[in-house]
Amino acid sequence: MRARVRTGGRVALACALALAIAAGARSGVPAMSAAARLGDDSGGDDWAGFGRTYGEQHYSPLAEINRDTVGKLGLAWSLDLPENNPIAAPVAIGGILYVASGYTKVSAIDPVQGRVLWSYDAHVADQPAAKIKMRNGWGIRGLAWWDGRLFVGTQDGRLVALDAASGREMWSAMTVGADDVRFISGPPRVFDGKVIIGHGGADIGATRGYVTAYDTATGKQLWRFYTVPGNPADGFEDETQRRIAKTWTGEWWKFGGGGTAWNAFAYDPETDIVFVGTGNGGPWNQKIRSPGGGDNLFLCSIVALDAKTGRYKWHYQVNPGETWDYNAAMDIQFADLVIDGKPRKVLMQAPKNGFFYVIDRITGKLISAEPFAKVTWASRIDPVTGRPVETPGARYPNGSTFEMWPSPEGAHNWLPMAFSPETRLVYIPTLEMGATYSDAGIDLKNWHWVPGGINDNGVKVAITPDRIGQSALLAWDPVRQRAAWRVPTAGLWSGGAMATAGGLVFQGQVDGKFLAYDARDGRRLWSFAAGAAVQAPPISYRAGGQQYITVLSGTGSSGAMFGGPAAKFGWEARSQPRRILTFRLGGTATVPAAPQPYRPVANADPDYRPDPQQTAAGMIVYHQQCHICHGVGAVAAGIAPDLRASLVPQSAEAFDAIVRQGGLMERGMPSFGQLSEAQVMAIRQYLRSRARDLAEGRP
Repeated sequence: MRARVRTGGRVALACALALAIAAGARSGVPAMSAAARLGDDSGGDDWAGFGRTYGEQHYSPLAEINRDTVGKLGLAWSLDLPENNPIAAPVAIGGILYVASGYTKVSAIDPVQGRVLWSYDAHVADQPAAKIKMRNGWGIRGLAWWDGRLFVGTQDGRLVALDAASGREMWSAMTVGADDVRFISGPPRVFDGKVIIGHGGADIGATRGYVTAYDTATGKQLWRFYTVPGNPADGFEDETQRRIAKTWTGEWWKFGGGGTAWNAFAYDPETDIVFVGTGNGGPWNQKIRSPGGGDNLFLCSIVALDAKTGRYKWHYQVNPGETWDYNAAMDIQFADLVIDGKPRKVLMQAPKNGFFYVIDRITGKLISAEPFAKVTWASRIDPVTGRPVETPGARYPNGSTFEMWPSPEGAHNWLPMAFSPETRLVYIPTLEMGATYSDAGIDLKNWHWVPGGINDNGVKVAITPDRIGQSALLAWDPVRQRAAWRVPTAGLWSGGAMATAGGLVFQGQVDGKFLAYDARDGRRLWSFAAGAAVQAPPISYRAGGQQYITVLSGTGSSGAMFGGPAAKFGWEARSQPRRILTFRLGGTATVPAAPQPYRPVANADPDYRPDPQQTAAGMIVYHQQCHICHGVGAVAAGIAPDLRASLVPQSAEAFDAIVRQGGLMERGMPSFGQLSEAQVMAIRQYLRSRARDLAEGRP
């Protein structure tokens, strides 16, 4: 990490630490417990968790920056980040800012001076487990804090506790199997001396999703809850697992089942319940994993667990028998609302499937659910049963094709929404995208996972340009279940949202703007040219007696895998800036102008010879293994290099050294040692053909 203000040596670090401690003292932050800092009624000096508080509202009670003063908001400082994913939400406690990025590199920063106090590197690429676990996912999305310790996950599956004062590693727990495909990308959450973490991997063959709680002081495992049942022949952990096994058919355990809880958690201290949002089926196609149907609990569900023991309390399933990747791992938020004249304690979620859910968080009963985006898979959610009324044909029967809205990316993905207790509105980063689903030509009876973390889920999904609309920031009234206002945003993906007591909503865009809107009506009140895409969730906190806002900039997550529509803004993996941007009233710092939009140019390749058969084979393997980073059709959009413009595919030796032997693991390029030499050469042939297409002006 490079600071704009250069310092050197131990003297500079000591001075920075002294300044940071002084800044924390000047901020007037009172000594308080971790639970008090994370309470939904806390004052806002700290941003102590991913969504600030237990209730995950992504709301700041600070109002120094408001509708009247936001015009004076300026950049206080910026710091350059290393390569790889810059999409995490920081935390700020006691006047110190903590930031995680990429493959779990963590820094403590004095937010008044913009100086790094310490840095920690999890060295993910050096871990043996990373060779397979780095093939899916893009790095960490956030971190947590409890009583002087920071908690962060790693792509290779570790949960790490750091001393917040020094960055020293206190303990590390391997939360997944060292040789399986599970990985961590989501932020942990903390409550009552416990830290909870899940994992990803349902799309690539992970067996049985689960969540695990650890002791924050020691790293000792306290409890584990499985979100899908295991093989009945092995016995069940408890009666809940025995009961939910009745909602599955066939031999689901051979496929894993899915249900990974990789992102969404919330905690209610009044009831001592932790809520878990679970993921899609693995594989997606239910006809394979559960051929006789069934609800397949607890896929795509909000599950309430006793926080002390991890025992099941209740659940609400948004997509029974899920078969579209419509997971419910999007953020869960709390609110106290007046509905039909009565106060209700609710939780709210806008999962992928396009319906906005308001659920009683005491009983788990559905209060209401209405579509907030275009939906074709269901006509409505039955208010009595809480189940969707599915559209005939939505499960693509008998090899038919069905046009699904939303697409598997969802009407709302993981980038968090925000709730303002002042306006009583939820601010949702929405996606407008549809897709067709069909399993025609797939041998459903003999289908199996291909080893090595391949994205193949027993269904053909096609997203074409005519099914790609515009993203938007949507203000949603959860009581009336209707839109209050909607503002179009740039590109396919818009950034995470934050609301404040100053009557503002902050959000970044993929075109490089960081914006503030009037929370009442969506009027744009302020804009900052960040010089890079801004997709990460912003936070706000107090340091040195002033309100600050911090957000990370740079392209990250899965939005860049869509090729051309995502690449049009011209962000390039190597040259695009990745930064920590911190703002305050009266800030006068600047960032360099954005680089010229990147437009890939193919290199001369005189030895290239067309081979349609090998190109077709390479296209299949490429889109199973490579496109989530390098883009559909090898059209990259900022996460990884555009391989059409690379010289590497022209050399068989160099290409093999990188792809199979892991020559660039430390740069974030995974090793694909499971691929055969023939498969790697087929990918190489495909990329060279795409370079020729580029050179000759073909899309």
